[in-house]
Amino acid sequence: MDGNRIDWAALARMPKFVELHTKRRAFLLTLWCFGSLCFYLLPICAGYFPEIMRTRLLGRLNVGYFLCLLEFGVIWGIALYYTRKSNAVFDPLTREVVEEIRREVAR
Repeated sequence: MDGNRIDWAALARMPKFVELHTKRRAFLLTLWCFGSLCFYLLPICAGYFPEIMRTRLLGRLNVGYFLCLLEFGVIWGIALYYTRKSNAVFDPLTREVVEEIRREVAR
């Protein structure tokens, strides 16, 4: 590869890049589906099952409030899980891809 002209299509076909992209896409799609399910659970339950949402769990805390509070926990959990997974899997793979690209450009 010429230093001034980079073949981006060839770089996108690199096995390490394809592995990184595939793993990251599958991971993020899973997290997105889980987060969306938790997010839409509250309005769906409030609309279709209002009697269940009024059920008291602890003092004045009913199922509706519990689901609202649970959303915050889910979001924090997703953020922490993504950070750990990114540091353990995606960042090392990204470093390998960048090193491979630098070697190709240096030729």
